[in-house]
Amino acid sequence: MNSAICTLFEGHYHYGVAVLANSLYRNGFRGSLYAGYRGELPPWAKNEELQEMQWCNGKTLKVKDDFSIHFIPLTTDYHLTNYKPDFMLDLWNGPAANVERMFYFDPDIVVSAPWFFFEKWVTCGIALCEDVNSPLSKNHPTRSAWRNYFSKNGIFLYFKDIIYVNGGFAGVSLGNRGFLETWKLVQEAMAPAIGGLNSSAFINGSQLPEGAQGPFAPFGKTDQDALNATIEAWDGEYSFITQEGMGFRSGLAILPHALGQPKPWKWNIFKQSLSGRRPRLVDREYWKYADGPLKPHSLKHVRAKRRRLIIAAVVGRFYKL
Repeated sequence: MNSAICTLFEGHYHYGVAVLANSLYRNGFRGSLYAGYRGELPPWAKNEELQEMQWCNGKTLKVKDDFSIHFIPLTTDYHLTNYKPDFMLDLWNGPAANVERMFYFDPDIVVSAPWFFFEKWVTCGIALCEDVNSPLSKNHPTRSAWRNYFSKNGIFLYFKDIIYVNGGFAGVSLGNRGFLETWKLVQEAMAPAIGGLNSSAFINGSQLPEGAQGPFAPFGKTDQDALNATIEAWDGEYSFITQEGMGFRSGLAILPHALGQPKPWKWNIFKQSLSGRRPRLVDREYWKYADGPLKPHSLKHVRAKRRRLIIAAVVGRFYKL
């Protein structure tokens, strides 16, 4: 196995990083997880013996003999959601120079498929998952707006597929790292339209300019729209898994993704159930993997959440929106 994983986080998303790491390890991943972060180290890492990294003042947590997390403090002013291709390229040019495959996961994703599947998947092309807002047809106004905007910046887009992908995951082989360079270029070209790459649709970033906000703006999803434009700008092979992959519809979920708020670690299970919202697949998977090898929550808390999930599933049968 010669792959590396990376993620980006700040604040309470450290809970998601821990459970993402647990799910990766328990599904067979062995190697390094690089976690770029702002703010403080997670409490579940601070209490452990950390080793100094010889790169960017990072610190390494040895989770198991064959699995480590490298915490890398970030200095960029970009919103983290707009920093993904830059981070992946920095890793390939730095501590992960010898890996053949690089995978990015948002910290609110849980891996529920065996790792060997991901290793095979990335041999088929750039590995990506369909978003809940897909599809966008060839001449959809959003795609047309991308073509018009980027052509003025010397970037030309050519329609590939109606699928609109989610920005929370990407798998890239070394031979396809040019995709990341194109993604970075596309985002830099997009920056003036969204008020700079420190801006995002998420509430924890600088607000997008009024004309760049909402579902009818061409870059309302910032990095995700740039990723989809990159698919049309880069001449290479892609391998899409449709909406079931992230648990957005029924079918085989391989990396359930917690869209929106609240996140699984903040989800009030009983309150949501009584309001007609049954526990999501990603909530169940989160608490399934929350007990190790990393322990961001006490075992008592994990067991209580699991019991509540069972009760909530029953309650949800009678209280539906």
